[in-house]
Formats: sequence, C-alpha cells, structure tokens
Amino acid sequence: MTTITHRKNPTKPIHIDIPASDAPVEELNDFYWTDHQEPHTIRRKLILKKYPEVTKLCGPEPLTKYIIFFVVALQLSVAYHLRNKSFFSWEFFLLSYIIGATANQNVFLAIHELSHNLAFKKPLHNKLYAIFTNIPIGIPYSASFTPYHQLHHKYLGDDTLDTDLPTYYEAIILSNVAGKSFFATFQIFFYALRPMFITQIKFTYIHLLNIIVQLFVDYLIVKFWGAKALLYLVFSSFLAGSLHPCSGHFIAEHYILNPPKTYNRTTDAPPLETYSYYGILNWFTWNVGLHNEHHDFPYIAWSKLHALNEMASEFYDDLPRHDSWVMVILDFVTDGRVKLYNRVRRENKKERHIN
Repeated sequence: MTTITHRKNPTKPIHIDIPASDAPVEELNDFYWTDHQEPHTIRRKLILKKYPEVTKLCGPEPLTKYIIFFVVALQLSVAYHLRNKSFFSWEFFLLSYIIGATANQNVFLAIHELSHNLAFKKPLHNKLYAIFTNIPIGIPYSASFTPYHQLHHKYLGDDTLDTDLPTYYEAIILSNVAGKSFFATFQIFFYALRPMFITQIKFTYIHLLNIIVQLFVDYLIVKFWGAKALLYLVFSSFLAGSLHPCSGHFIAEHYILNPPKTYNRTTDAPPLETYSYYGILNWFTWNVGLHNEHHDFPYIAWSKLHALNEMASEFYDDLPRHDSWVMVILDFVTDGRVKLYNRVRRENKKERHIN
C-alpha cells in the first residue's frame, strides 16, 4: 500500500495498491478488458423510454454548411496572406497556431459532423461536402475518416474495429512521461496512420474523388500562391493535433484519467469510458465536448446536444466530466497513473476486414 498526496487536495491523501516490481506484466500493464455492453446503447434506450420526444432533435443542421464555408474561406485567406512570409517567422507560427490550428481542428470536427450526415439529408451530399471541407487540411482525409468513425461508434472499445484505441505497441513504448509527451505532440499522426494497420476498409470512388480533388487544389495553391501557402495549411493541421488547447478533446473523450485502484474483469464493471466537457472551447469545435451526449445519440447535430443534455439532465449531471482540455493534456503527460493502457477494451467478435 502506497500513500500519495494529490496536488489539488493535499489534506486528503490517496491510498493506492501498487503491484510489486516483479509482478507479472499482465498485472502491471493491461487495458480495462470487459465483457459488459458499452454504456451508450443502454443509456440511449433508457432516455428514449422516458423522453420519446428526443427523436425530434435528430437530423441535419442547415447552419453547418455555412459555417464550414466560412472556415474554409478563412483558412484559404490566411494561406494567401502568408504566401510570401518565411516559415520561420513569428507571424507565420502565431497565425498557424492561433488561427490555423483552431480553424483546422474545426474542419476536422466538421468532417466528423458530416460523417454522421448532419449537414444534408442525403448521405452522398454530406460525403461530397466533406471533400470540400477537407481542402484546408492539405491531405486527403475525409473519405477515410467516415467509415472508421462509424466503426468507432458501432463497436466502441472493440479490439479490432475501434481504431481509436491505442495498439499494444503504442501502450508498451509510450506509457511514460517521455512517451506520452511524444504521443500528445504527434497524436495527429497516430490517429491518421493507426487505422490502416488495424482494420482494412474498402476503397471506393469517394476515396478516389477525395484524393483527386485535394491534390488538384494543392497543385493550384502551389502554382498560383506558392509552396508556403500550402505549407501553412499542412502545418496548421499538424498543430491542430498537437499541443493545442482544442486537441485536448482527443484524449479527454475516452482515456481514463482517474483509474480505479483495483480492477477485476470478472467481478467489476468497467470504468466510465466516455467523458464530456462543457467549456468554452466547444464554441470552436462543434460541441464535441458533449461526448457522452454524442455517443448516446450520434444523429443529433452539434447545435442540439445542449438541448439533449437539458431534456435528460438526470442522465448526465452525475457523470464525471472534464473542466479543461489544457489540464487534460497536462495530467495525461505528467500523472504516473495514466498510461496509454487506460482505455476500456472488448474482445473482437466480428470479421477483421470490413467491406
């Protein structure tokens, strides 16, 4: 038994059972494996039973496409402004970090909204508009994101189909301060590259169109504005998934930052695996912070998630939540209890190849 003092409440020490240094690796490091059903399906049924009118909140938000158009135009305008600026100048970096990273995080999450068909009624229109939305990212992304994200919702925590989960190699190598710092800095690459190594999806004409359109626009930008304009867009995408306040949502959504002292898969229910955030950064990120609400009802648009929370407040008020995405990143990196293993995981019961 080890006693530690929490920096936020030093008057109440915490007692933790820490395995011996020669304990089996399975005891020292492992995910929170469970056979329990993911909680969102259960809570959705309970909410629908008590509040059947919640279905009226489902459906596209017409305002979404106009906001996306503005953000895309903003990013292209800044790229044009920086076309002759040095990449190593303070102006280039500050505009990339303050405007570019925030705008491209907005773009990433706009594609997330479109993946749920929440801007237009027809799925094809959402897919095509997602290709347009992709333009400020600089690399093709939208067509691949949609099917992988749908799997994340349908098979939350699945060992093979939920590519949001870190792999064993990531968990083994990066579950220390240096490794977590590296992960937090370069997490955009983990989320972009990890899926293709875990689960294969069918290549479609939407993927091809996404690639063609993005490369053509990139060519036009370089030809008429210069390489630095395109570099601004790509650098903004990197910063959006790096040490930026808005990128805290990647970690905040499903990592267990307050792990239980002990856990037995056979006798214990798994820790809470989804966490919400209700702070000001939701203004820039399509209310993605309301993540329990989103997983409960993925076909409710960003603009109505607060209405869902208010309607069914008794289902959400007592759930643990994050108060700051910045502190989430800091705690993730510095807290020794927090590792990349701190995710709820379920055994795969489906086929590895998704058509």
